[in-house]
Formats: sequence, structure tokens, C-alpha cells
Amino acid sequence: MLSIAERHKYILDNLNRYGFVRITDVANELGVTKVTIRKDVKILESKGLLYKVHGSARPTNPHVNDTDVHIKDSMNPDAKHRIAARAVGLVEQTDSIILSSGSTVYALGEEIRRRAWHNLNIVTPFLRLGVLLSEAENVNVVQLGGCIHRKSLSVLGEAASRALDDCICSKLFFGVDGIDLEYGVTTSTIDEAKLVRKMMRSCSRSIVVADSSKFGQRGFGRICSLEDIDVIVTDSGISEQAALMVEDAGVDLIIVE
Repeated sequence: MLSIAERHKYILDNLNRYGFVRITDVANELGVTKVTIRKDVKILESKGLLYKVHGSARPTNPHVNDTDVHIKDSMNPDAKHRIAARAVGLVEQTDSIILSSGSTVYALGEEIRRRAWHNLNIVTPFLRLGVLLSEAENVNVVQLGGCIHRKSLSVLGEAASRALDDCICSKLFFGVDGIDLEYGVTTSTIDEAKLVRKMMRSCSRSIVVADSSKFGQRGFGRICSLEDIDVIVTDSGISEQAALMVEDAGVDLIIVE
């Protein structure tokens, strides 16, 4: 039987490798009780080495706060621009698409503005993005109205949701605050989660554009389960375990280097 130190090392090694561990799995693999592993996890948490969440453990606190979009712009900018450069290839010349809010979506908007289009329709709640794309030739922008959420510079609420009743689009591109393999795709506010769900119902395909730091994170507002997403575009920082679980959920995974 492994010593306490050996069990702790096993737990931490697997956390570093997979991004999370389940208490039941560790107990079965080591041939000990779940009570023993729960005690080990509690000790490691008290030392600040992991964070316990409902029968599992993670390297850090997965819960994220609502963050100002200007701060988000400075987080992982290189990865976001690579993701945007790849995601723009999913947009067809005569598409009608919805672009939600967020720093990665804004980077996608910059890629769209750089390219020539025949007749592209874009619907967006994101005020910054609407202004940016109003300068693009042969791009028709429908700016949703509603209550302005200051941190995201995006509109939310019933007015924005009702306007989507008149839209039938081919693709939705949206950013997220968390992609948790157990709890699904989340954002930082309930109102934004509701609006994104409405956007999904207005589109044939739902495409998440998110850098790899979003995996294992959880926002306050749950958008949907992982299985409800068609495509995720992310960077090569995604763990092997997360990539396998995304693909097992039937989601097309595009990883940019």
C-alpha cells in the first residue's frame, strides 16, 4: 500500500497531467477507500496545492468573476488572434452570422474587417464590434439594442432577445468564460447566458472561440452542455485529457498552434 506522501504525489502528478482528478477514480486506481482520498485532498487543499470541487480536485479555483472587457483584451492576446485567424476561415462569403461579445470574438471581428466579402450579414450585441465592422465593405451589421452591460460593452435583456426573433443565421461565434467538462459551457452572468442560448436557437451551428485557459473554468451563468456545441476553436495549450473529452462529446475540435 502506498504511503501518504506517495498518494499525495500521485494526486498532484495527475492534476498536472489532466487538469483535474476524480476522487472515485483515484481511490479505485490506488486500491484505497474514497474516505482516504477525500482526507488526502483536504490536506492538499489546506496547503494551497489544489482546490476541491464536488467529488473532484483541480489545480486552482475554477470559478471566475465578471471581468472588464479591456482587462480581457490583455489576457492571452497571441492565442486569441491565432484562434480568430483560424475561425474566420469558417465564415462563408454570403453567410449570415451572429457574433457575441468578448475579446476573442472582437479579434475575430478584426479578422473579418481585413478580408473582402461579397455580402456578409452580421448580427451582434457587442457595441465595440458593431462600430468596428461598420467600416467593413460589403458587411451588413445589425446592432442589437438593449441594456448595456458596462463590463462587456454588450447589450443584454429582453429587447436584444426579441430582436433575434427576426433573424435566421447560419453560424454563431461566441466566447465563454468557462468550458467545464462536467458542468458545460458558461459565462459570467445569467443574462448573457440566456442571450447566448437564444442566439443558438437562431443559428444552424454554434461555434465557441476560446483560448485554452478557459478549460476547467466555471462562470456564474450556464449556457449549455458541451454536447450542444458544434465546434470549439482553441489553442494548443489545451490538455490531452480535455481534448479527448471534447471529442468524446461529439464536438469538432480545432486546435491552432
